[in-house]
Amino acid sequence: MIILASKSPRRKELLKTLINEFIIIPPQVDEYLYPFEELSLVKAKDISKDHPNDIIISADTLVIKGNKVYGKPRDKLEAYQMLKELSNNVHEVKTVYSIYRLEPKIEITKIVTSKVYFNKLTDELINAYVDTSSPLDKAGGYGIQDKDFPLVNHIEGSYTNIVGLPLEELKKDLIKLKIIA
Repeated sequence: MIILASKSPRRKELLKTLINEFIIIPPQVDEYLYPFEELSLVKAKDISKDHPNDIIISADTLVIKGNKVYGKPRDKLEAYQMLKELSNNVHEVKTVYSIYRLEPKIEITKIVTSKVYFNKLTDELINAYVDTSSPLDKAGGYGIQDKDFPLVNHIEGSYTNIVGLPLEELKKDLIKLKIIA
């Protein structure tokens, strides 16, 4: 059995494009206790305690501009502030993903980076977007897939990485492991 260790509806939809059958079990991990580079593996190992023979796929995404890291905003005000800071700038979106099984052992963790170039955003656009509440469950306070709002000018790298699961890289690993054809 394959398990997606995530409660993200976006990751679920993305994974469906590679794998027909999987179940979802959100991990019970305090994300603030672990470094970003280790977080997806910690989540996968948490699920594997009860599912040692199943393949666990987990991921976590961050937005980084300069030396500042943007996770999920706590509220609409923080979402507004994030978008204001990202406006008319370039930032990186990093997703760390893991494929893990306890027995027989599989352990792969990779980080994929994409660049996002934001348009200059007006206060009106930011407020209208924040009012949808869409930014509240997304790193950096935005979803690149939210097409009704012209936030992004262009990207460099993987689009699906920015959404939250780098399918191109994940697919290569799953094929190499003979999990998918």
